[in-house]
Amino acid sequence: MALSNTTTTYGSVTRSFHWLTALLILTLIPIAMIAEELPYETSEQLATKAWLFSLHKTLGVTVFFVALLRIIWTLNQTKPSPLHPDSKTETFMAETAHWLLYGSLVLAPMSGWIHHAATSGFAPIWWPLGQGLPLVPKSEAVSAFAGGLHWVFGKVMIVSILLHIAGALKHQVIDKDATLRRMINGAPDLAALPETHHSKTPFLAALAVWAAALAVGAGIGVYSKPEGATETAELEDVASEWTVQDGTIGISVTQFGSTVEGTFSDWTANISFDPDVMSGPSGAVDVTIAIGSLTLGSVTDQAMGPDFFNAKDFPTARFTADLITGVDGFLAEGTLTIKQQSIPVSMPFRLSTSGKEANVQAQLDLDRRDFGIGDNMPDESSLGFGVNAVIDLTATRE
Repeated sequence: MALSNTTTTYGSVTRSFHWLTALLILTLIPIAMIAEELPYETSEQLATKAWLFSLHKTLGVTVFFVALLRIIWTLNQTKPSPLHPDSKTETFMAETAHWLLYGSLVLAPMSGWIHHAATSGFAPIWWPLGQGLPLVPKSEAVSAFAGGLHWVFGKVMIVSILLHIAGALKHQVIDKDATLRRMINGAPDLAALPETHHSKTPFLAALAVWAAALAVGAGIGVYSKPEGATETAELEDVASEWTVQDGTIGISVTQFGSTVEGTFSDWTANISFDPDVMSGPSGAVDVTIAIGSLTLGSVTDQAMGPDFFNAKDFPTARFTADLITGVDGFLAEGTLTIKQQSIPVSMPFRLSTSGKEANVQAQLDLDRRDFGIGDNMPDESSLGFGVNAVIDLTATRE
């Protein structure tokens, strides 16, 4: 059995690439469709959904590398001549569909991989390659753009596959020729065919289809995260002795053993502090956070839902504390309120001052169960109990 192609037949390597790719694609597409429809209201449901998405992503990465190898092999092989060279239109359409399929086999998994690498949380890829990619930053904008590309490329892939299958059935049922047989067993009994010159026109036509598909994607807005999915509370301006010029309030959680980090983009802080106090009470702080401004990787929407932060009914969180200067450092003693659940908090922090500027850094370990967050997930197999809050603020004194 010949390994390489001839002008008449496909070699065993080409046929193996073809059927391996078909098996992978016809497995991962329905898996993604099933996973999309599954609920995730309980820990068990979320685990099942995540497992299916991990399988989909892992198979997608496999398709990416198989497709690259297949294309490299194809470019170095003789392309068998069409069985009906006089049918110019049919040959043109078949070759255009092939170019669309080759492109989507690389672009769809690549864009999905970039989408995964640019965000964090939910359904890791099982290949031991890490969850990130070189030159791909953790960015919700990059993630949304790549996710939109993945959607477009995936749709083109599905259409290309359907056209490919329809063409194969047409040859088998209507034409009753050896098109399908020579991809199954090489059709060794097929008579010799004259070598045919292959035009670049189908490739250019495929590029035009790609451009049109990408334009449609832009027209329906798939390359950016939908605005207004979660309403964010409008916070009133506050007068403060110290005005925050720059800073972040972030949290990290553990989901399926992986750390997922996020930040709040909208919050206010009323800070009073006397750096000249050497011991005892030295100020106070009152921070209000817009819960809807949280970005938490791929699980942002889930975090905003009624089983978690419930941002619709509880749009803000509040931290009030007295600031205490001690011999060994600084302490914020107060109360943190989330979802109308208040718990006492004692938070050490580091303070560095330079003239009228001060920088504060602190970490606070919380338990999500204290605030009724994720009560539908009563164990840590899917979502850890611990939440680590990180504060890094730079403020100036008027």
